[in-house]
Amino acid sequence: MKKVITTILSLVLIFTFAIGLTGCGGSDEAIQIAVPNDTTNEARALLLLQDNGIITLKDGAGITATIQDIADNPKNIEFKEVEAAQLPNVLQDVDYAVINSNYAISAELNPVEDSLAIEGSSSAYGNILAVKEGNENEPKIKALVAALQSKKVADFIDATYGGAVVSTVDNPGDGFDPDVDYAALKGTEITVAASPTPHAEILAVAKEILAEKDITLTVKEYTDYVQPNNVVESGEIDANYFQHVPYLDDFNAQNGTHIVSVATIHVEPLGLYGGKQTTLDALK
Repeated sequence: MKKVITTILSLVLIFTFAIGLTGCGGSDEAIQIAVPNDTTNEARALLLLQDNGIITLKDGAGITATIQDIADNPKNIEFKEVEAAQLPNVLQDVDYAVINSNYAISAELNPVEDSLAIEGSSSAYGNILAVKEGNENEPKIKALVAALQSKKVADFIDATYGGAVVSTVDNPGDGFDPDVDYAALKGTEITVAASPTPHAEILAVAKEILAEKDITLTVKEYTDYVQPNNVVESGEIDANYFQHVPYLDDFNAQNGTHIVSVATIHVEPLGLYGGKQTTLDALK
């Protein structure tokens, strides 16, 4: 009898232990956060996570930080480095993703309303109009800069994106540069490489301004961060509008290209979005 009782107690203990293991299974799964895999945007993503108390980076880690620079990861987060344009596509498969606003908007995510945390509107990451070095002072480039830094464009950004895209132009003008001979530019075509949202949409407003002077603005859309710089470097396209200066500096250093910024137009804050998780509770 005693042996039977002992056996029963042993089975109860084993069963209880098994239930405990089953209940803990979910908590043993690592939280996954997808981040951009390009140098500067990955660093921005990690800095955003640090600002929200989720990780701690090593002292001195800044705009070139990578996941190797994480000093403290209390939640044992597993980071997935993903090409920036693909982040909205993998969001459903991970717990969270840090996504650039242009790609978030294209995926019908509202950075202001849908993000669980959002980057400040730092002008250090302002999106720029860039050209091949040596072309900065071409009249058609100056005409394009004036159009993009116009009040009409600034008003369009404010009205269209509701804070998800923010104009960085302090004193927007009428869209025309008094030092440019617009009569001499009549019939000229300006070509620009741009990402679809919001850059090509903003350029559509500049196109209307330039058309008043019989200047044609042709926009070629790209969905990656490499070709827009390559086609400007080769001379195939006059300018591009898709990136910020830290990314451009890194691109030039890595690829031996000679592209320079001629104007800062807007900033797109990065946001942390929920995939499998809908709140930040799992990170607290």
